[in-house]
Amino acid sequence: MRSILTRSLVVFLSALALILIVPLLMQLSVAANAYNSAEGVPETEVAIVLGASVVRGLPSPVLAARANEAIELYQKGKVKKILVTGDSGALTHDEVTPVRDYLLESGIPAEDIFLDPSGFDTYSSMYRARAVFGAKSATIVTQNFHLPRALFLARAVGIGAIGVTARGGENSLSAYLREIPASWKALLDVVFHRQPKYLGEPIPLSGDGRMTWY
Repeated sequence: MRSILTRSLVVFLSALALILIVPLLMQLSVAANAYNSAEGVPETEVAIVLGASVVRGLPSPVLAARANEAIELYQKGKVKKILVTGDSGALTHDEVTPVRDYLLESGIPAEDIFLDPSGFDTYSSMYRARAVFGAKSATIVTQNFHLPRALFLARAVGIGAIGVTARGGENSLSAYLREIPASWKALLDVVFHRQPKYLGEPIPLSGDGRMTWY
């Protein structure tokens, strides 16, 4: 009986280690490029605000925290542009326009706000940031649970990316648990070079962001 229990425990621990190895390796691989605040962050071309839920037409606490971090980076001269990316694939679901309005109300110049409504997931957002918007360097703003995967994907598609933890919003146990399958999916996307559903013509960040609003 003890032998069976021992073997079962070994199998369980081995399976757990296998499940966790990808998110743990992602975290270790990007740790040197992650910052806890805008202080001391190197300058990059653009801050990337990754999509999250919207509540009654306004950014959720998670999304507002990301936007706030981007605003601080812009105001401190750490970035020159802000790219807001998210899922706006339906008339009733728009993750980017509420953030644009939030940024405008905070004094960010309209021409420096770029919108990407086809960032249906983190991989698509990073792929399009490089392929469509031509980002060579970027500062990604998102919560701690999400930052390692976002940074891994950005660097995998050729962006010289650093990350800043967005203070506020969800950092619950469930959020970290969701990152386990999401990290495996991210790895497979990179390995198989998945191309996002939509690409389109190049939109250089050197231009006027307002051309992306419509």
